[in-house]
Amino acid sequence: MRDKIETVRELALAIFAANGRLIGAGNELVAHLGLTSAWWQVLAALRYSPVPLPTASIARNMGFTRQAVQRIVDVLAERGMVDFQTNPHHQRAKLVVLTPAGVAAVMGAENAVAPLDQAIAERIGAERLQAAIATLGEMMAVISERLDGVAATTPQPSSIPEGNVP
Repeated sequence: MRDKIETVRELALAIFAANGRLIGAGNELVAHLGLTSAWWQVLAALRYSPVPLPTASIARNMGFTRQAVQRIVDVLAERGMVDFQTNPHHQRAKLVVLTPAGVAAVMGAENAVAPLDQAIAERIGAERLQAAIATLGEMMAVISERLDGVAATTPQPSSIPEGNVP
């Protein structure tokens, strides 16, 4: 039992380190576009969602606080990258939608990181990447079930177009 727990902790530490490096690399690679990794993450969450989302849903899906996402959404709106639509399910929680400038920004970010995505895909391979996505999805499900009392759904790799490694 102890070895399994240590392995989970090693994985968590590796995820923390990879996340930090991923955010740093993202900031570096998209800075010339006037973006940050956090802005890009919100833009990408909107791009790959099948429906417009309110800020709280974006935050929940990304594991961020609603307040942090609201600050980012407000900045993106000021810069013309997102707009707001009436939410038929909630009078006050507007839906956040990408504008053409937002689509261009997220596509520019994806183009900027494409060489890094390619290098990662070539080194790790599609099968191992799919296994990693499934593993992280299961981890998120267990965490959500234990801490939120909510059964989480495993992210589906097909939600991101071929050739883009998250």
